[in-house]
Amino acid sequence: MSLSALVRLIRRTGRIAEPAPSDPPATPLPIPALRGSAQIRHVDAGSCNGCEIEVGAAFGPVYDAERYGAKLVASPRRADVVLVTGVVTRNMAEPLRLTVGATPQPRLVIALGDCARNCGALRGGYGVVGAVGDVVPVDLEVPGCPPEPEAIVEALRRVTGR
Repeated sequence: MSLSALVRLIRRTGRIAEPAPSDPPATPLPIPALRGSAQIRHVDAGSCNGCEIEVGAAFGPVYDAERYGAKLVASPRRADVVLVTGVVTRNMAEPLRLTVGATPQPRLVIALGDCARNCGALRGGYGVVGAVGDVVPVDLEVPGCPPEPEAIVEALRRVTGR
């Protein structure tokens, strides 16, 4: 999907992807306090690192997500947004809850990739607790395996309002 088609889709539906029949209806994001910039804490809850490569590309010199006000930070105490990739494994369920709990309000949680949204190909694995939405409340989902950098940047633009 081209970037212009993705932008039209977001303006029309308010979502990054067409809703699947099992997806709940889209709800508007409670993000007025995040307008202009967003400090993002990235958490890998158990991914294959495909999404991390695309996040790196989204913040790299080609896509440059920082020009839209998004910045990666090292501490959840300084973050406005928690960006979670991968399924939630047994060892990462509690650290994910603690990270989201340490992020001050108002905060958003973004589930990035199919594994974070619905466990993807790893559904039913013995070490898998579930999707991100099964462990913490999710405000925005970005589909894809892995999602393209354009989709990541568009989601961050939606969060920052730019």
